[in-house]
Amino acid sequence: MTPAVQRPEPPRWYRWTVLGFISLAMFGNYYLYDTIAPIADLLKAQLQFTDEQIGLLYSSYSLGAILFLLAGGVIIDRFGTRKGTMLFGVICAISGFVTMASSDIWVMLTGRFLLGLSAEPLIVAITAAIAKWFRGKELAFAMGINLLIARFGQIAADWSPTWARGAYSNWRDPLVIGAFLGLTCVVGAVIYWVLEVRAESRYALGEAGAAGKLVLADLFKFNRSFWFITALCVAFYSLIFPFRSFAIKFFIEAHGAERDFAGQLNSVLPFAAMIATPLFGLLVDRVGRRATLMAVGTLILVPVFPLLAYTDITLYAPVAMLGIAFSLIPAIMWPSVAYIVEQKRLGSAYALMFLLQQLSILFVDWGIGRTNDYAGASAAHPAGYLPMMWIFTVLGAVALGFAFLLWRAETGPRAHGLETIRA
Repeated sequence: MTPAVQRPEPPRWYRWTVLGFISLAMFGNYYLYDTIAPIADLLKAQLQFTDEQIGLLYSSYSLGAILFLLAGGVIIDRFGTRKGTMLFGVICAISGFVTMASSDIWVMLTGRFLLGLSAEPLIVAITAAIAKWFRGKELAFAMGINLLIARFGQIAADWSPTWARGAYSNWRDPLVIGAFLGLTCVVGAVIYWVLEVRAESRYALGEAGAAGKLVLADLFKFNRSFWFITALCVAFYSLIFPFRSFAIKFFIEAHGAERDFAGQLNSVLPFAAMIATPLFGLLVDRVGRRATLMAVGTLILVPVFPLLAYTDITLYAPVAMLGIAFSLIPAIMWPSVAYIVEQKRLGSAYALMFLLQQLSILFVDWGIGRTNDYAGASAAHPAGYLPMMWIFTVLGAVALGFAFLLWRAETGPRAHGLETIRA
């Protein structure tokens, strides 16, 4: 009997080519999410949308994401990363065209819901695909490059009032640009499909990891440090993402910023995350002190919104503080979960954190919009934004409280090594 010929592994250049094109799908995904913030004031001025309706455009995304999470990633597990990336990439692209198709709020909400229903599983499918191609090799670096390309989608959306200035005379043209850039979700998925099919006949490929699933029985087996990190996660992201939803409108109406400058300010957060998050990750691997550094990051958050609300300090200062926090806390928080949760329950842990995070963001985005309407927030009445600023301040204080509880738990006799473990 002739022995089976063992196939070689894919060459390095081939793996990185796959990474580049599959990350292109993430670029489109991230760009589509951030198309609303730069036109929020135009939606209000030209379509008479309320801030509550603008908030609901983000909440409907979160609702779609939550429904996918509860479905448990069955589609990706059953059909694989290639078909999953294609399916969800196509739905992402469709969502962009639905959102721009009509000025009717229900049509736009449908588009945003479709985006949430597909964007998050697209991220899961792409993450699993990267694990298939890079497990045992440069996996962490590859995932970092993937996120770097995805963040460029956010930055491109925030900077669109600068590079597509002429489109911002009306609300629709920026969404048209977003819809066509969203086609990169399909382009990336198609090229990834071709590359993987070609590779399957020539190379030995790894297996994709299973999508993270929420196992209800695991909820009763997590320790207090996990619940403190989860509460910190919920408060932190419920502050960051809803602020980004309304930040450009706030900078324009409350501080008199030009639209292009307001967009550039909003891009500081993803840009800082691209550059500083890996550096903070390297730092914490060397020094430990994870709970302490998370407390420092949340402490930076608390004064940001009073500074924006009550002072004439340059906007660069509080936005830079947000950028530091947005880089520091996630760089420590997500890896820390692996130190305090058993390996077999990590999928449930991350799924639960994501579920609670999206559920909170759903209500905070809607609540902030409703609060702005109630307070009459507008260019004619900038003081109407003060309640929004106080909500964010309270969320920052809540995050700080849970960061302190985590620090106290991790410096006590039942610590899990967050303060002491070093690479």
